[in-house]
Amino acid sequence: MFQTDLIEKCRNNDRKAQWVLYRKYCDAMFCVAKRYLPNREDAEDAVQESFIRVFRKLHQYREEVAFGAWLKRIVINYCLDKIKLEKEKLLSLDEIYPQPVEDDPGGWMVDDHVRPKMVIRAMEQLPDSCRYVVMLFLLEGYDHEEIAQIMGITEVNSRTLLFRGKKKLKELLTAKTV
Repeated sequence: MFQTDLIEKCRNNDRKAQWVLYRKYCDAMFCVAKRYLPNREDAEDAVQESFIRVFRKLHQYREEVAFGAWLKRIVINYCLDKIKLEKEKLLSLDEIYPQPVEDDPGGWMVDDHVRPKMVIRAMEQLPDSCRYVVMLFLLEGYDHEEIAQIMGITEVNSRTLLFRGKKKLKELLTAKTV
């Protein structure tokens, strides 16, 4: 109930409520932005700009999904738009581990010698389109329908890019050239 009341106050331009909502989510959204943008300042800007978008478009939030999920999607979209415009490299993802993929009959298994930093370096070597789909699927937990909407591609294309990205990651990690 508190969340609903807070959002309603924000819709009515209550600055104190907006500050409370911002403080509640800013750290988590900063972590999301840091996964996509190369430095702290860019990630901070992404969070600020995303919250500006949120407060301007809060009337569009229909509570069909959790507010945090809606906000996270806005932050990710902002980051991807920024990357597309500036063609920047992704930053390191120091504490992220890939999750198993259900639709992969071989599973997402790598040798014991593979460390998170190796996976990060390998992900940075993927082509942009594959890298973003791999990140959205494995790290953010989006399904192909959501990835297709976020990236502006078809679900089939999302599946294809994920398959290619995972295949390339496995090659890079197996070759130990990371």
